[in-house]
Amino acid sequence: MKPDRTALRKYSLISAAILTTLTLAITGCGRAEQKREYAIPRTLCGTTVNSDALAPFLPTGQKIRVKDNSYSGAKGCEVIVDRKLIFTTSQVWLDEGNTTAFVAARQALDMTRHSADSGRFQYSEYEALGKTRGCVDTKYKQELYTIMQASGSKHRDAESMKRLIISYTKQVEKSDECTAGAL
Repeated sequence: MKPDRTALRKYSLISAAILTTLTLAITGCGRAEQKREYAIPRTLCGTTVNSDALAPFLPTGQKIRVKDNSYSGAKGCEVIVDRKLIFTTSQVWLDEGNTTAFVAARQALDMTRHSADSGRFQYSEYEALGKTRGCVDTKYKQELYTIMQASGSKHRDAESMKRLIISYTKQVEKSDECTAGAL
């Protein structure tokens, strides 16, 4: 008895299709490549930001929204990608004479294990705090601090956070927010 050639071809084609499907599923090649379909912001709520250092903390996705989240005594900004909060910045006026380590102990989500510029900047793999120079509210005796947190990001990079907080704080020092308290 001779095997039916049509049946053998169908069996071979089905076997090949199943094998290809399994291979793609196992290797992940069956998924469309995810990419970032939005532009990296150059400013966050009016303050220039180091886009190159910010980019790794932002995930792939379709839409980005930068939302002002300010309130009395603090200027805040939220970065939302595809409706998920990824990154926040804050500029907060706090009592004079504090250190960044003191502020970090109260404002940070986790321990900031690194410091730079004699403790002026405190940072970890996903958040950072800085103390501005010359941003003093003489009436209320307060100083301006900067805070950046990438709590919604999967990326962790202490050196990028350090670059971000230093460049961001320098931009805040040039802003109207810095000089507003000197009046």
